[in-house]
Amino acid sequence: MAALVVFLPLLAAAIAGFFGRVIGDRGSQIVTCGALVLSAIFGILVFHQIMGQSAPQVETLATWISAGGVDVAWSLRLDTLSGVMILVVTIVSSMVHIYSIGYMAHDHSIPRFMSYLSLFTFFMLMLVTANDFVQMFFGWEGVGLASYLLIGFWYDRDTADAAAIKAFVVNRVGDFGFALGIFAVFVLFGSLDFGTVFGKAPAETHEVLNFLGWQVPALTLCCILLFVGAMGKSAQLGLHTWLPDAMEGPTPVSALIHAATMVTAGVYMVCRLSPMFEYAPGALAVVGVIGGTTCMFAATIGMAQNDIKRVIAYSTCSQLGYMFFAAGVSAYGAAMFHLFTHAFFKALLFLGAGSVIHAMSGEQDMRRMGGMWKKIPITYVLMWIGSLSLAGIPPFAGFFSKDSILAAAWASETAVGRYSYCLGTFTAFLTAFYSWRLIIMTFHGHSRADHETQHHIHESPWVMLSPLFVLAAGAIFAGWLADDFFVGADRTEFWKNAILVLPYDDSIAHAVHNSLFIDYLPLAAGLTGILLAYLCYMWRPGIPVAAAKQFRALYLFLLNKWYFDELYDRLFVRSAFSLGDGLWKTGDGMVIDGLGPDGISAATRELAREASKLQTGYVYHYAFAMLIGVVALITWYLVPR
Repeated sequence: MAALVVFLPLLAAAIAGFFGRVIGDRGSQIVTCGALVLSAIFGILVFHQIMGQSAPQVETLATWISAGGVDVAWSLRLDTLSGVMILVVTIVSSMVHIYSIGYMAHDHSIPRFMSYLSLFTFFMLMLVTANDFVQMFFGWEGVGLASYLLIGFWYDRDTADAAAIKAFVVNRVGDFGFALGIFAVFVLFGSLDFGTVFGKAPAETHEVLNFLGWQVPALTLCCILLFVGAMGKSAQLGLHTWLPDAMEGPTPVSALIHAATMVTAGVYMVCRLSPMFEYAPGALAVVGVIGGTTCMFAATIGMAQNDIKRVIAYSTCSQLGYMFFAAGVSAYGAAMFHLFTHAFFKALLFLGAGSVIHAMSGEQDMRRMGGMWKKIPITYVLMWIGSLSLAGIPPFAGFFSKDSILAAAWASETAVGRYSYCLGTFTAFLTAFYSWRLIIMTFHGHSRADHETQHHIHESPWVMLSPLFVLAAGAIFAGWLADDFFVGADRTEFWKNAILVLPYDDSIAHAVHNSLFIDYLPLAAGLTGILLAYLCYMWRPGIPVAAAKQFRALYLFLLNKWYFDELYDRLFVRSAFSLGDGLWKTGDGMVIDGLGPDGISAATRELAREASKLQTGYVYHYAFAMLIGVVALITWYLVPR
């Protein structure tokens, strides 16, 4: 059954991709949506089976590599961690597939789009069920490929092409670190199998490796290099620039890849490798600092953005920061809990934004919206549910998972934990503020759209709305239903041996000793952010304009995303173009072509041109040449040597 969960999406992708013209748009939709719904049903059954087993189960499908001491099999590792990810990937992906029937109804390449969605789902499932680093890398690169295809789906748009290339190149930077980490793991442990590596990790804590001439702790080096891969895939500070631009793809792509599944691959990877990270406290500190900083950094940018999808994209970047700093203080259960709840409410927000864009005939700028809540009341209510969960307001799911992270961060009693708690609490305020800024600018006040657009505003069809109700149910109930299992009294029995937390690092257990002030400060910050948003955008709408004028430099700093794109353009893009231009014109054109093909061909042409002058067409010239030849030949024979 686990094999069916993984390979049904691949089968659907192949049918829709290769035979889409034969079965048509409707046939492709039926095949892919049907396969994903079946995969989700089987995924629920597999998760139920996993809950009944006492140890991880590995289902070997076939031998893949057996050479040079590297033995890799196609296999499925089934434990609580992979079970949770199977639930998230299959349920969210099936809802996105169904939603796409309505959202992409007028597109000219429906079979191709549905095939790409299913192909992505297959690669993601291969990643989360991997039992070794090689298969994980296969899934890791596969979701990168599918992301490239989906972001650039509308390839006739230059912005989509540029965004796809940017995502691919930035992720290659992270994946290079990830590949180096895998090489280091093999050098250190002599194996790439998770079970073998995890078993040997405690004995390797004092080993060192030579890296770029430095003698560094081997396990810390492995974990940091692997985390570089997570920074790229999960859009953490420094390698985050591709995520907002990826909004150029269709909205279902944003919901599936850039909110609920692919970008959480890095978080899953760190939690999966907890038996390594627990013995590398330096690497955990790096994870915590990067996560906490990203959390706040992305939220500040989200406050100033005007594209509805980009606001939610930076929110995703920020929430991923929460997950990483949870892992950085060894609260892996809390990180996975927030990954689980975030998948529902963030997919709900993205698809809700897609419903708004659909109603607005493709408009994404919130400055051209407003006054829509009476015209699309169902979407309005669903966006409220997603926003309440994102802002961490009880009893919605985000409250339970976000607060468990912040409580664990403070309870860790480490500098990294306290740093992350302070930034995370401030981020809770910013998150609530920009969430209600989005709701007020989009749905309240007077309409700022043109008359033709206002006339066509309408609620989305039920094929688009029905998946939102499923996701809304998760955004409402997933928190209190799963709280005891992920971070509560039943967490040890729930996780079994899927994650490792050393007893003295168990920040979730230590969180019960926090004061009420520490526990409820994030909630107070969130409520304050909501009130401030109402003050600035509904009760006193002149405040944001005045503030932007008064603090123009700060406003432009946030609006331009801390100028990371401009900085990278100056440091890397222009330098790369200059280097490429020089190598092309000087290295390739003048040296290689000039001395090589072009030089030889030019010399040959010149020699041929000169030789052709000897061909005059006069018989006496040819007779004279023959006579000279005969004289030369006789002379060569007669002259003594």
